[in-house]
Amino acid sequence: MEVDLAGEASQLASRLASRRETLWLMGAVVGLTALGADGVRPSNDSRAAAETPPRVRPAAHPSPPPKPVPKPRPAAWTPAKLTALKTPVSDLSQLSPAPPPKSIALTIDDGPNPKWTPRMLDLLAEEEIRATFFIIGEQVKEYPKLTRRIADAGHQICNHTETHPISIAGLSTKRVRKEIADAHDRIADITGVVPQYFRSPGGAWSKTVLELTAEHGMLPIDWAVDPRDWAQPGVGRIRRSLLKGKEGDIVLCHDGGGDRSQTIKALKAAIPKLKKRGLTFVAL
Repeated sequence: MEVDLAGEASQLASRLASRRETLWLMGAVVGLTALGADGVRPSNDSRAAAETPPRVRPAAHPSPPPKPVPKPRPAAWTPAKLTALKTPVSDLSQLSPAPPPKSIALTIDDGPNPKWTPRMLDLLAEEEIRATFFIIGEQVKEYPKLTRRIADAGHQICNHTETHPISIAGLSTKRVRKEIADAHDRIADITGVVPQYFRSPGGAWSKTVLELTAEHGMLPIDWAVDPRDWAQPGVGRIRRSLLKGKEGDIVLCHDGGGDRSQTIKALKAAIPKLKKRGLTFVAL
């Protein structure tokens, strides 16, 4: 039998070509399908971004801490009875009710001062006594943290005007009211303590000053013992004046207005001796 080899070879080639085309087309379809799936499948980065919670940015201006709520700070022994007085208090027996027997009050004026007030506070802490600070509004504004330190240490905080005008007794009612009111509000805002006592700069009193002191719910406070430490007369002289203090006295000293190194040294020597006499230091 005669075989047509050329014809069979032609048919075989035709079938192989057709199969290659088919395989090529199938591969193309699979590739396109995969490509389309990749187009809609989220990338690893996209999934990570979706799973990671957004970071919260801190506030550009954090809220300030709340101000302390102003409240009166009564005397250590009992709430002071606030009444209008025609003359300032210079002896503890004039207060109603009076403090316990053998009491003496140390009052400190003209601060806070960044150099001398901390030294005064350290001395008082060492002796474990409380004092009464008559502070100036302008100083409170400049040194609020130091002012709060005085209050936090348990000392009494009192009003000594905004700018310490020595001529206050001759000033107009409007000016006196502003001096008292500005310091009163500033002290309350910074410390949370509403001043219950007022001392006029230099002990200069007038009918107007006394009336406006009462108008702000404060008692006018003077002193019985004045070592004139503000004049820097010497440690010995200040100490001797302080040692004249007796039961019921209100003693005047300073932590502001100048160099108070003599005051600190004199108090350091006098306080233990006064305590040995049986006197107890009280805050107003």
